[in-house]
Amino acid sequence: MELNDILYDLFVSKASEVTIEILSLGLGYTAVKTSDGGTGIAYTYFDSKKSCSVIKENYDYEGRPAVNLLEKIKSVNTIERSMALALINALNYDEALLLPEDENNNILFNAFDICKGTRVAMVGFFGPLINIFKERGASLEIIDIARGLGCEDEFYEKLRNWADVLFLTSTSILNNTTEEILGKAGKNLKTILLGPSTPMVPDAFGHLPVHMLAGTVPLEKDKVLKAIRHGMGTPIIHRFSRKIFWLSSS
Repeated sequence: MELNDILYDLFVSKASEVTIEILSLGLGYTAVKTSDGGTGIAYTYFDSKKSCSVIKENYDYEGRPAVNLLEKIKSVNTIERSMALALINALNYDEALLLPEDENNNILFNAFDICKGTRVAMVGFFGPLINIFKERGASLEIIDIARGLGCEDEFYEKLRNWADVLFLTSTSILNNTTEEILGKAGKNLKTILLGPSTPMVPDAFGHLPVHMLAGTVPLEKDKVLKAIRHGMGTPIIHRFSRKIFWLSSS
């Protein structure tokens, strides 16, 4: 997957200069803290769990060069990819802190004029956003295979010929479907990649029709790490973080 290679290439130099201080693999999210103070999170993506071991390799990443974990963004194991994406977000921490805030999702919705009659396709079920779509009168088509929502063929057809805006979960990076999904995008479709896993790195998406990135940067790092260790999810993590965005000028 080209996106994996690009993410690796963008961060391999920095990953060679820092070590991993903390790697916390929570049930909901994974967190990585690097020796330069960067902290990043990503969804813990369980592809399948058939035994007590989700990682077969006996390797301790803590105290070792971050580049050893960065290469796992190319792994077929989704847990390893979750750890690597959290690392990428940690390596990008200082840059993410400089991005503007969208605390109540107002920019998210207003930038693409989500209103009555807007046709929205959504990959991944974002519960807190559903009511906003309804209040604004937008038409909504959702696919979330894990929840048994939607038919892939029908959804892709609507992505090509019906939708105005696509809300795409950043967990698509973890199951390697981002490029596949965006390959089905209609010519005039506007795409938002969103969720706490989102790497806020516009250069990584230059080959894809991505018009907005919406992600999360931890502020109270110790509280975020504790929440993740305790299996907490997005609502708790957002208490100690900032919701940030990047918006394309084109």
